[in-house]
Amino acid sequence: MHKICLTLPTNRACTATISAIGEEAAYAARHFDVEVHLLILDSCERATFAIHAKTVDALPASPHVIVHHLDEAAQRDFLRRVLDRAGIDPPDRYLDLMLPAAVSYGACTNRAFLIAAALGCASMHRRDSDSSYQTLDGEPIFPIRPELTSLGKRARDAASGVSETVLDPVHADKPVMLAGSSFVGEMSVDIGEIQRLDPAAYFDIVSLWAPPEWSAEQKRRLVEESFTGAGTDPFVRDHSTLTIVDPMRLDMCNIAFRHEVYERVPLPPATDTIGSDYFLMHLVHDAELPGVLHNRNIVNFHTEERRTDAGFAAYHLRLTKFFLSMLYFNAVYAEMATAGGALLDAEQRLRPAAVAALARDSARCDRAENVRRLHSLDRSYRSLGGRYAEFADTLSALGPRLLDEARADIEDFALLIEAWAALIHASKATSVHEPHG
Repeated sequence: MHKICLTLPTNRACTATISAIGEEAAYAARHFDVEVHLLILDSCERATFAIHAKTVDALPASPHVIVHHLDEAAQRDFLRRVLDRAGIDPPDRYLDLMLPAAVSYGACTNRAFLIAAALGCASMHRRDSDSSYQTLDGEPIFPIRPELTSLGKRARDAASGVSETVLDPVHADKPVMLAGSSFVGEMSVDIGEIQRLDPAAYFDIVSLWAPPEWSAEQKRRLVEESFTGAGTDPFVRDHSTLTIVDPMRLDMCNIAFRHEVYERVPLPPATDTIGSDYFLMHLVHDAELPGVLHNRNIVNFHTEERRTDAGFAAYHLRLTKFFLSMLYFNAVYAEMATAGGALLDAEQRLRPAAVAALARDSARCDRAENVRRLHSLDRSYRSLGGRYAEFADTLSALGPRLLDEARADIEDFALLIEAWAALIHASKATSVHEPHG
């Protein structure tokens, strides 16, 4: 029996999701020879955390399921003990990268990676609080089934457990390092209103995450695919493919990685930036590591908080920072695609130093392209009027700071990659729940 980590990061009320993921954990323990560590990383304020704690306590006891519900104080305590053991200096600098004051999708998942390592888990399976499971004949469709069916097996051995194989035989002896799918329901990025108000403005905004040298046709295809997941068709029957998985077919609400991936390279810790948790999908793809793409898509929905004025402004700021981050990530992805198998060492393991070097090199990109992105966003938001135009005023004031932050974010990523091996090593010798001191 090996251990796995099923994790739910949250900063919002989500009792229904906690109950549902508890069912998924119990399902995994019943159907597979695994000990499931259900890890809920809870950044909610105290009243909501207390409600979540009651929901956790009400989860039915299940053999081989262990629940860890950690508030930010407990997470910070664990991180401090890891940093002390790792001897990384200055520790507060790295603590800020791992547990920043602002929202960071990459940092919350990095904390889950370290805790999974501390718990001795062979894989980490991530879900999101603004999602739910599809059902078939009244039964929930859990992604963990295709994940555990294939993860860690040699590709040639995993072939018997999938519907089809489109993997070059040259990769047959590599282990399956990723299993995942996407979502159905609402768009992953809450910009459907822009699409309804002005399709041309929608195209101009969404196409900003493409490399500037792309043709109009390439950008058109990207815009059509972006943020739509697997559409709206309900689950009918299982289908899974053993392949080198296209990151555009995946979502972080529905993903699992083997420890050989996340123990080698972390996610970018950028704050207030959507998409900062998607990097490892690209790395696994470009390093030509096998994965399984299945069709147990999760149901995505938008919370009401995004509809408030404060939520609206915060969300569009994260979207803006995503577009600015792509100046650097497009450069990294291009180099990773060229490197291919050279991203792996002689033992077929990811080479963190190579990835860190690409991130650090990208920080030297001419940011004139990002200045152009900001001008384009300003024009599009103003054309939409109302609170979009008001956000354009905010964006105009914040522009110089955002340009600096985008460059600093990629430099922080390189810094964290370089420290990651020490943090993982220290985590494996650190108790998750041990009181500090």
